[in-house]
Amino acid sequence: MEEIDVPLFFLCPVSLEIMKDPVTVSTGITYDRESIEKWLYSGKNTTCPVTKQVIADSELTPNHTLRRLIQSWCVLNASHGIERIPTPKPPINKAQITKLLTDAKSPQQQRKCLRRLKSIAAENATNKRCIEAAGTVEFLAAIVINSNSIEESSEDGVDSTRPTDEALSILYNLQLSEAGLQNLLGKNSGFVDCLTRVMQRGTYESRAYAGLLLKSLMEVADPMQLTGLKPQLFIEAIQILQDQISYQASKAILQLLINVCPWGRNRVKAVEAGGVPVLIDLLLNSTEKRACEMILTVLEMMCGCAEGRAKLLGHAAGLAVVSKKILRVSLVASERAVRILLVVSKFCATPSVLQEMLQLGVVSKLCLVLQVDCNSKIKERAIEVLKLHARAWKNSPCIPTNLLSSYPA
Repeated sequence: MEEIDVPLFFLCPVSLEIMKDPVTVSTGITYDRESIEKWLYSGKNTTCPVTKQVIADSELTPNHTLRRLIQSWCVLNASHGIERIPTPKPPINKAQITKLLTDAKSPQQQRKCLRRLKSIAAENATNKRCIEAAGTVEFLAAIVINSNSIEESSEDGVDSTRPTDEALSILYNLQLSEAGLQNLLGKNSGFVDCLTRVMQRGTYESRAYAGLLLKSLMEVADPMQLTGLKPQLFIEAIQILQDQISYQASKAILQLLINVCPWGRNRVKAVEAGGVPVLIDLLLNSTEKRACEMILTVLEMMCGCAEGRAKLLGHAAGLAVVSKKILRVSLVASERAVRILLVVSKFCATPSVLQEMLQLGVVSKLCLVLQVDCNSKIKERAIEVLKLHARAWKNSPCIPTNLLSSYPA
């Protein structure tokens, strides 16, 4: 293909490629729809990339004149290998969504409506925002709340996909705005309890979506909502981790626990739900960097209470696996692991625990930390642990001679 000059105003300011669906934002600048949607919705930016002005109205106006000019230019340059861009399908509007919701009165129409909503949302980010603005979130939340039995698992054998499953899938895939998530929490009393019941009795898919939604909701919840979480939520969240439904679901639950454990008695609730042994078992089998970091972060939070430390020490592999991850995963993982060992050595230093730390190589690993090039904070905490119990450890034959030389005075 011959190199030809493309008019600059045919190029999207973000992608620097020929625009396929030019749209104009409130600042008067035209972008390709896909690029500006990604900028506004996926990146959660609120300013115009070119002018840096705040985009007060996120509505995108199709620039039909420019699109026709681009199409004509493509036709004129067809001999140079330029393909004509197709005329884009017009995005859905609020009135169409409202009519779709209004017509969904019978169970059959409701299923049809859910399938159509799922299809519309999958097309582009503008459709997702339109669906959210049309009041669909309340409609979907009502389906989840009003489903009398989450055990409605298609007893008639006709359709394996339940309305609850579809509603949860759409709610999650809409990628609701912060305001939308806050409204979902505020206007739908008992919605978190409903999601907890879905995690308890739903299909693997619906349990995963419930966990993913809860993670998003807890990121915008207020302190009162965070401190008032019920023990059952933690039981079901930990069960999802144990069942390992999917990597995405496990990661969402770990992030959920990171977000909620600092509030009130939540870390104790997580421990009482069986969180510590499940996390240790996950850590034993995990090799992925981010997963290890998140597991150790949650484990450190749980070890912030006496109940959590007792569970860690009660697990045969507890101290060993935490020590093993030091210097093997990342700086973040090493720091979390050393902090766990520090709280154990401060508050649980019985003779048997100190002896176990020697025999498992925990003390040797801490001495190794002092010899390698790593974060100064990690070294400071390692020194603190070693100094706390120097009398019991310093002259032990369990520590190799080459490491014993680095034992702090």
